[in-house]
Amino acid sequence: MTVIDDTAAPHTRRLAELAARKEAARQGPDTEATRKQHARGKLTPHERIELLLDKGSFTEVEPLRRHRARGFGLKAKRPCGDGVITGWGTAEGRTVFVYAHDFRVFGGALGEAHAEKIHKIMDMAMAVGAPLVSLNDGAGARIQEGVSALAGYGGIFRRNTKTSGVIPQISVMLGPCAGGAAYSPALTDFVFMVRDTSQMFITGPDVVRTVTGEDINQNGLGGADVHATVSGVCHGAYDDEETCLTDVRYLLSLLPSNNRELPPSAHTGDPATRSTEALLDLVPVDPGRSYDVRAVIKEIVDDGEFFDVHPDWARNIVCVLARFGGEVAGIVANQSASSAGVLDIDASEKAARFVQFCDAFSIPLVTMVDVPGFLPGVTQEHNGIIRRGAKLLHACCNATVPRISLVLRKAYGGAYIVMDSRSIGADLALAWPGNEIAVMGAEGAANVIFRKEITTAEDPEEIRARRIQEYRDELMHPYYAAERGLVDDVIDPSETRQVIVRSLAMLRDKQSDLPIRKHGNLPQ
Repeated sequence: MTVIDDTAAPHTRRLAELAARKEAARQGPDTEATRKQHARGKLTPHERIELLLDKGSFTEVEPLRRHRARGFGLKAKRPCGDGVITGWGTAEGRTVFVYAHDFRVFGGALGEAHAEKIHKIMDMAMAVGAPLVSLNDGAGARIQEGVSALAGYGGIFRRNTKTSGVIPQISVMLGPCAGGAAYSPALTDFVFMVRDTSQMFITGPDVVRTVTGEDINQNGLGGADVHATVSGVCHGAYDDEETCLTDVRYLLSLLPSNNRELPPSAHTGDPATRSTEALLDLVPVDPGRSYDVRAVIKEIVDDGEFFDVHPDWARNIVCVLARFGGEVAGIVANQSASSAGVLDIDASEKAARFVQFCDAFSIPLVTMVDVPGFLPGVTQEHNGIIRRGAKLLHACCNATVPRISLVLRKAYGGAYIVMDSRSIGADLALAWPGNEIAVMGAEGAANVIFRKEITTAEDPEEIRARRIQEYRDELMHPYYAAERGLVDDVIDPSETRQVIVRSLAMLRDKQSDLPIRKHGNLPQ
């Protein structure tokens, strides 16, 4: 605790008082509150900011702000900062704005002054054109301040929406966030959570139990693993705050500061001409055998490094950010190792939002196709696979960034079209020699086309086998699409990295004209 010397000169006393106020805000209401925060496995807001930003770079804004509420016991409790730390600093030398709830003060609950501090830092981030990271650890609106707190949330939501597609917005959930506190993160580009300590839900377990009779705890209702694997709200779940914030720093290093800039280049030292002969062994020739497409991605990107978005949700499709020749690109790939890479509701939603994000921030797209089609079934149809799949189609058709499509093996039916085919605007469509591009697999096609002949034949199986082979030879051979200009080139898998790096370099200054309109109407 800072002791102020009353006998010192006036300016010295004022500086000492200023230091005391700022130190009190940093330390929280008391040492016991900090001890409890650490006992929960949670860091204080300043400790979190120090992990996120470059050492010594943080500049705090309005550290002395206090609330003006008078009733319900708040008059005697007016801590400096009002439960939220706001300011800016750098991450790997690039400006980043941040606000961090302080759970030690009013449980991180949002009041009028608290909200106004957040509004200010959001406006500054927008004006400067720099990413905004929120470190969320608050219980919701401050009940004692009534409608003023609710209006504060409205201001945050409006700014989240206005800022969307202009600067990257990242939400890190580091505590229980309910009601309005959960909606702001849902409006941002990325949401990350820490297991056991962070939860997100609109109504808590007690309300759920009262209204529906369902008995569930906080983690079961809205914990990190639930949102990372079931709901898709969370883009990544972590065991501790340190690992989570390290990954957020890595993500920031791959993103442009705003939509007027290109993603930052970096010298990786990985030769652009490096051969990728390992791909010949990684991907089986037999289209019925599975493999992990992440191994393929690791082989072709710089230094085998990439940032996996939504790794545990909709696992049948993989979305990552990586570098080719030092330049950032987004990769969307069907995951053969999960449900054969089929497209379903969740996969379509996951890929569509990723494509939209990349397009908003000038990040080129590489689509790696190995898709048997859309997942059939009553549940998929009744839950809207048509409109959900249309989201991915809309996102790809609407994207103006450089787009490269690569067919690894099979590409069947409407799913082939949706996976950024040449016909919906891919700048370059490539394929490996073993590709099969067709309306459907040879077996299904033969059964439809030659159904009568097969059913009336003396030896149906012999006729079926012959017709299947004829269909495969005539319409599914690797060069059929290339002969018709639907594939620009059939390439050697060992040259995949070289071709992609050269192609992205060529497309770097691509310009696209869009029709004059307010915005499209995204399928919902």
